[in-house]
Amino acid sequence: MRRTFLKTALVAAIATAATAMTGNAMAADLTVGANIGNVPWEFQDATGKNVGFEIDLVEEIAKRLGKSVEIVNIPFNGLFSAVQSARIDMAISSITITEKRLESVSFAQPYYDSDQSLTVLSKSGIAKVEDLKGKAIGVDTGSTGDMWATQNQAQYGFGDIRRFEGLQPAMLDLAAGRLDGYVSDIPALLYFTKDKPQFKVAQRIQTGERYSIMFAKDSPLAAQVNEQITAMKKDGTVAALHEKWFGAKPEAGTSTAEVMDMPKPKS
Repeated sequence: MRRTFLKTALVAAIATAATAMTGNAMAADLTVGANIGNVPWEFQDATGKNVGFEIDLVEEIAKRLGKSVEIVNIPFNGLFSAVQSARIDMAISSITITEKRLESVSFAQPYYDSDQSLTVLSKSGIAKVEDLKGKAIGVDTGSTGDMWATQNQAQYGFGDIRRFEGLQPAMLDLAAGRLDGYVSDIPALLYFTKDKPQFKVAQRIQTGERYSIMFAKDSPLAAQVNEQITAMKKDGTVAALHEKWFGAKPEAGTSTAEVMDMPKPKS
């Protein structure tokens, strides 16, 4: 009886250990948080595969570091707490480097210069943000567009600011007439509307923002990733990704084309 019990216990222990080893073997070296649905940065194609400029970027970085990578879908606003709590190793989703964010997280060097934009229905007659007085606009929760709209609501007299988790639901509401305009990243909207004549990007809203990969504060991984971005800019890989996703070479002098320093908070 005792011998049978010990044998059973040993088999169970071996099975548990094997399961743990299998789980560890399957775990990716790098876990990357992304707000999937953020076209053209990270979204799913017709087969359900994660694709986009930043997906290509982090997969190439991981390859050069000799590491495997797993993409985890997280709403934009949740990316900040996810890196700070170490639930993920880094985050992408056209995240803007700001002085405020640098107080609590770290970034690699920027790789894209972007402004915000106002997108409307082509038939609306709306041409600029001044035309939105008393009207409803949409933004992405916690984004630069959200901050810009909130800060400028009194100046332009926006009637209502409605917050969305990604481009798709906002554009559905715009198409249905539940929104009068949508303020979000200009590259995403140019990509989205290029074959949809019912929409138009009416205005560029200059904000001077730059995108990068976000990490926990002072994470050693940030410097490692930064080195790979430098190498990818020098060998033309980042420029090739820009041409693939935006149909043109990056402009000279932009953070897509030029090697830059890792951003640091002002002392």
